[in-house]
Amino acid sequence: MKPAAFRYHRARDADGAVRLLAELGEEAKVLAGGQSLVAMMAYRLARPRHLVDIGGLRGLDHLHVDADGALRVGALTTHHTVERAPDSVLGAGFAVVRETMRWIGHLPIRTRGTAGGSLAHADATAEWCLLAVALDAELHVLGPRGVRRIAAAEFFLGPYTTALEPDELLVEIVFPRPAPYATVTEFAERRGDFALASAAVVLDRDGGRVRGGRVALGGVGPVPLRAAAAERVLADGGTFAECAQAAAGVLPEDGPGGGAAYRRQLIRTLVRRACEEADAR
Repeated sequence: MKPAAFRYHRARDADGAVRLLAELGEEAKVLAGGQSLVAMMAYRLARPRHLVDIGGLRGLDHLHVDADGALRVGALTTHHTVERAPDSVLGAGFAVVRETMRWIGHLPIRTRGTAGGSLAHADATAEWCLLAVALDAELHVLGPRGVRRIAAAEFFLGPYTTALEPDELLVEIVFPRPAPYATVTEFAERRGDFALASAAVVLDRDGGRVRGGRVALGGVGPVPLRAAAAERVLADGGTFAECAQAAAGVLPEDGPGGGAAYRRQLIRTLVRRACEEADAR
C-alpha cells in the first residue's frame, strides 16, 4: 500500500518545529528517522495530514556524560551512534545503553532510527522505552511554554500513547546516574523481530553483595513496567531465581507469541539471565 495524502513541512530549528506543531494541531506528526512512522503510514495505520520533518535539525544529535555524571542523549541521536560510542564517551557506567542497541532491528534500521523517535512512538516492546523506565530516565520536551521535564514512569500512558502534547517536541533523554551493574535481554522468534518479551535489571551493589535493584519488563503489557515484587526480593536479599519467579507474577497479556503461561516462563528465564549477567559485571 501507499500512504494517504499528506503535506510535508521541513522545520529549520526546534523552535520552528514547535511553532508548526502548534499551528497544525493534532493532525500533524513529527518525522525523524522514519523507521516506525513511515511503515505505519504505508499500511495506513497512521494517516497524518501533515508531516513535520526534523531530521535535519542540528544540536539534537548529541551524546555525552555531563559534569554531574548523567548521560544526555539528543532526540535525533541514532541507535547506531550509541552502538558504536567508545568507552571514552559512555564509560563503564552506561555500557548497558550501548549494549542494548544490538537488540534493535537490523543495521539499516539502527543507522536511521533515532532515540527520540523510538520513545515518542512508545511501542511497549521497544528497547529505548525499556531502558528509560529501568534507568529512571527524564525526558525533556520543548513546547510553546518552554522545556518540560517528564519522568519516564509518567511518560508512557498506553500503547503508542505518551504524555507529549500535540505542540511539544521531545528533544533530549537524560539518564541521571550510572548503572554499572545493569543489562537488558530479550527474546524474539527471529533476529531483528519485535521482542515477545524483554527484561532489564539494574543491580545496586555494596562491595560484593547485592543490596537491591530495579527490574523492568517489556512486551508484557501496554507499557514497559517495573516489577515491584521482584525488586522487593532483591532488597530482601533473595536469590536471582526468587527474583525471576516474582517477576513472572506480573500477568502478561495473551498475544501472538503465546498464552500467559508461556510468557510467564519466558519472563522467568529472561529476568534470571539478566540478573546473572548484571552481577557478572
